[in-house]
Amino acid sequence: MTSKRLSKDLLGELDAEIEACRACPRLVAWREHVAQTKRAAFSRDEYWGKPVPGFGDPHPQVLIVGLAPAAHGANRTGRVFTGDRSGDWLFSALHRAGFAQQATSMSRDDGQRLVGARVTAAVRCAPPENKPTTNERDECSGFLARELTLTKPRVIIALGGFAWIAVLRVLREMGYPVPRPRPRFGHSTEVVIGDVTLIGCYHPSQQNTFTGRLTEAMLDDVMAKARAH
Repeated sequence: MTSKRLSKDLLGELDAEIEACRACPRLVAWREHVAQTKRAAFSRDEYWGKPVPGFGDPHPQVLIVGLAPAAHGANRTGRVFTGDRSGDWLFSALHRAGFAQQATSMSRDDGQRLVGARVTAAVRCAPPENKPTTNERDECSGFLARELTLTKPRVIIALGGFAWIAVLRVLREMGYPVPRPRPRFGHSTEVVIGDVTLIGCYHPSQQNTFTGRLTEAMLDDVMAKARAH
């Protein structure tokens, strides 16, 4: 068996473990409550209601790390950054940068495919008010560490300060030479950590995109930096 085939198989095992996880009672209760009550606009949909694994190229040059699944986005569709406004922005930018075959990501069976990129999250379950606790972040850190080990990206894009801190903590635990004091998050900030370049990017949340804090041009610039590395 080739190393690439083995890595893909191990990613499949990791995904199965993530989907079966019930480690955080608060998150389990919330994700399942949302899946049962649903939003009126999606009342006919069958919600995923489980932890959400990463999606994309099993051997990416770029790994994009978000905060957590959206209650009526990935918690509904079962694919990270899929079925919500944040995902619309992210996948559109990935498409423009040549990483995604389609400009949209609406469901797990929509034919979307990422080449050279993979999308994941620091926390795998939808949290109440979109605010996971630090304990919940740390409980999920083992999943992120294993995903990094298996995928070996050259560039990591952290979407927002929460993901930025989560990535730095995991890299330090994995033995990477993370600078001290810890590098501060900033949009377009770049930090070289061993053989990995970490790039900060404002999260494509509606709070940021509606107010103009994050524009398409700013997101495209981050993708261009990632591709340049």
